[in-house]
Amino acid sequence: MRDSLRAHIISVCDAKIAAKGDNVGLSFYAFFKNKNDDPVLLMEAATWWITTHKLDHFEKAVKIRDMAFSSATL
Repeated sequence: MRDSLRAHIISVCDAKIAAKGDNVGLSFYAFFKNKNDDPVLLMEAATWWITTHKLDHFEKAVKIRDMAFSSATL
């Protein structure tokens, strides 16, 4: 995953957690606008979410943030 997407995922997760608490869930669509203006980036996020990690549609933001942090050190 490119560094800019990883940073964006962490930022979105942090904002959701700050606004709604540690139990807030989200899907990979949370990282994109309603308009699909970057299909390559969307597919990169979807591949990381669905294919690489086999995550459910909705996951806890804390879990996703931690996974994004840990994948940065690989």
